[in-house]
Amino acid sequence: MRKHTGKSVSRRLVLKAAAVGGTALAMPAIVSRSVLASSGEINIMMWSDYLPDPFRDAFTKKTGIKINFTGIGSNDDILNKMKATNGQGFDLISPTLNRSLLWEPLGLIQPFDMKKIPIDKVNPAMAKMGETVWNFGGKGVAWVPHIWGTEGVSWRTDKFKPAGEFPSYGDIWDDANAGKTMGRGHSVMLGAGLALERKGEMAPGSMWAAYQSPEKMTEVWSKLTEYCIGKKKNLKLLWNDADTQKNGLLNEGVIVAQTWDGPPIALKTAGEPVMYRAPVEGAMAWVDGLALPVGVKNVDQVYAFIEACYDAALAGEAIKTHGYNSPVTGADKFAGDVYAKNFADAYPGDALAKLNPWPPEAPWYAEKRTEFVNKFMSA
Repeated sequence: MRKHTGKSVSRRLVLKAAAVGGTALAMPAIVSRSVLASSGEINIMMWSDYLPDPFRDAFTKKTGIKINFTGIGSNDDILNKMKATNGQGFDLISPTLNRSLLWEPLGLIQPFDMKKIPIDKVNPAMAKMGETVWNFGGKGVAWVPHIWGTEGVSWRTDKFKPAGEFPSYGDIWDDANAGKTMGRGHSVMLGAGLALERKGEMAPGSMWAAYQSPEKMTEVWSKLTEYCIGKKKNLKLLWNDADTQKNGLLNEGVIVAQTWDGPPIALKTAGEPVMYRAPVEGAMAWVDGLALPVGVKNVDQVYAFIEACYDAALAGEAIKTHGYNSPVTGADKFAGDVYAKNFADAYPGDALAKLNPWPPEAPWYAEKRTEFVNKFMSA
């Protein structure tokens, strides 16, 4: 049995859970006339490590379309830039699935012409999210899936060893690792809460219950923020993009961290002593997609780009490079044995069954969370 076969089954479990909550790349042998006829440029604002150079180079060589790429490190970056320009300046952006409630009232994105998107090449569970969660007022699909992954725990294999098969979010806050850990403000705090739940220091389900109402959120995060401020000295770095995660693990003395899956897996693939794994509390699963701003100028180029993203062979080569995962059916079969090994290392045992899909995030939740995170950051 080939290595990718078992992994494909695991990937289906991941996609179901998400629905509930250096060589040049070869372009497809068969491409549509719209791609071949397209020219000009496309302005994309996307997560900083999602467009590896080989993908961009091959796309431009085949279609004549130049990609002007603005890398971002958070959903706030996308929102703030689009608000500041009233949806102008970019042809394509990449918001995360669970942020639809923040985008709906803004009027900054518009529906796709789904007849121009080969959505049948995408895992149906993820495709359906655009049809429901991102169909504002029944006007049409305003989001299609692009990349999925998780946030869990990474560590230096030469300097840290988890207590068991799985690490814990609590390792980042543990006094034994003081001054040698890192995380991202809001999510490392949430991770601390999940660790406290597991230890019985917070009621089970508290962190997810906080999404239900402002009152519950205040109750849970007040206690959480107090704990995190008391342990803040244990964190060496706070990151906000992929490069900072890599640098922390390689050059800044970080031995264990709460990170996305892509950056540490890319380091591991390059031969560095780094491991990424879903923690005992369960990794946080997310799906990043593609959305069309109201100020789009290069419409044909957008559909040519999405068509390239949805080619299984090209998507497989891309995920082999950046370490995340693709929603395109069969893409994993083109990602190689190293990708298969990394996936198995990241999600051993029952890890996939314990994933925590990020819940839909209401505007009030985002606002109140920012207040608590700022209190922690300024302490």
